[in-house]
Amino acid sequence: MPTIRLLSAAEAHAAIPDLCEVLADCVNGGASVGFMQPYTPGDAEPYWRSVAEAVADGATLLFGAEVDGKIVGTVQVGAAQMPNQPHRGDLKKLLVHRSARGHGLARLLMEMAEQEAARRGKTILVLDTATGSDAEAIYPRLGWERVGVIPDYALWPEGGLCATTFFYKRVA
Repeated sequence: MPTIRLLSAAEAHAAIPDLCEVLADCVNGGASVGFMQPYTPGDAEPYWRSVAEAVADGATLLFGAEVDGKIVGTVQVGAAQMPNQPHRGDLKKLLVHRSARGHGLARLLMEMAEQEAARRGKTILVLDTATGSDAEAIYPRLGWERVGVIPDYALWPEGGLCATTFFYKRVA
């Protein structure tokens, strides 16, 4: 049975090895989340250290999906915004290790992230995802509204330009 929880800064630091495995697996599986192939867990370590620091600073909410004591999925909410956007959060990097997919972890992570963001006064969340990716199909099923597409926004991890689709969801 999976456990979905908000990680403290100390827990985020302790989870870095598992988080590195998840990120490397997703990038090497084709997820366009900011990194290029080939990508190793060691490559992911500086990124997760910076996320753990952002958790410590209160700028990021980091959620983990744990199965048998190991983090196999994660999502973040960027909670620190400009003074004219205290009500908005940025949903970032919904990642589930390929070996743990098909068990509803993405849905559980999203539900918890949305609930916690709302509890902290966020009323709208936004995200972007690679157009045509498997991830793009998840968000409408979870009640997210498609806003539009920007062509040639980023690169696929194996190279080549990809478009990005933007979504939003009211959470409170």
